[in-house]
Amino acid sequence: MEYRRFGRTEWQVSEIGYGMWGMAGWTNSDDKQSDRSLDIAVESGCNFFDTAWGYGHGKSENILGRLVKRHPGKRLYLATKIPPKNMKWPAKPEYKLIDCFPADHIIEYTEKSLKNLGVETIDLQQFHVWQDSWAENEEWQRAIEKLKADGKIQHMGISVNRWEPENVLNTLRTGHISSVQVIYNIFDQAPEDNLFPLCRELDIATIARVPFDEGTLTGTLTKETTFPEDDWRSTYFVPENLNASVDHADQLKQLVPAGMTMAEMALRFILSNPDVSTIIPGMRKEQHVKSNLSTSDSKGLPKELLAKLRSHRWDRKPTGWSQ
Repeated sequence: MEYRRFGRTEWQVSEIGYGMWGMAGWTNSDDKQSDRSLDIAVESGCNFFDTAWGYGHGKSENILGRLVKRHPGKRLYLATKIPPKNMKWPAKPEYKLIDCFPADHIIEYTEKSLKNLGVETIDLQQFHVWQDSWAENEEWQRAIEKLKADGKIQHMGISVNRWEPENVLNTLRTGHISSVQVIYNIFDQAPEDNLFPLCRELDIATIARVPFDEGTLTGTLTKETTFPEDDWRSTYFVPENLNASVDHADQLKQLVPAGMTMAEMALRFILSNPDVSTIIPGMRKEQHVKSNLSTSDSKGLPKELLAKLRSHRWDRKPTGWSQ
């Protein structure tokens, strides 16, 4: 496992982290399987784990808390997220800060996460949605400074709304934010335009989420793929999105090097960017953990292939189904 500096926190985190949404509520999630997969990740050198209260109303946090207890001698970095008070994803432009993150809500849900995780301090607390119009509002700033002063959190971050990588730039300039989590993959390259350069300038860590475009970049989806009604992906992969996503993925298949899967190529594309501090693929099964973590081996993609992959940038705008 290779490690990267996590911005001004000075943490050394595994460049492949662990996204834990799929362990709480997705189809075929199983607690025993989750525990074993997480143990394998720790044994393989993974030390950065990203969860949220919103993942199963604290269930994913409880799973992560169990992991910490099973590995008392390991330095594991725990990142979680505060849900918006109105429980609506993403944050729309008309929402006010008081609708989503009033001070008492920020503190209340940090306390809930501390209890679920079974720790005294959270390494990285994050806002689960955001609007940059809230940047100068002192209420959220005072709340996180109080949490830091009380030792409840070490650092604060923001998870940016889907396909809105620039909806955070002014907030980052306030100096109160240590990391930003953003969708970044072969299709979603927009963070390179303005977000990554600003993070580099301000020494803010970047967390690349959704590296497989919710599964599209594994190359396994077809236009006939369906998901159970209680699976979030059933609302995301509506026909309009599924058909277009499969078409874009099919165009990549001829570029996958021999002996490599499309999923591996997708991860190595992200790892080729030094602006990325860590990637958090969602993983539930042991074989996915082993295959994803094995890409952290200092072997990048050929420059010629990277250039070709960059031509597959797919700029999309938020829609009703892209929550």
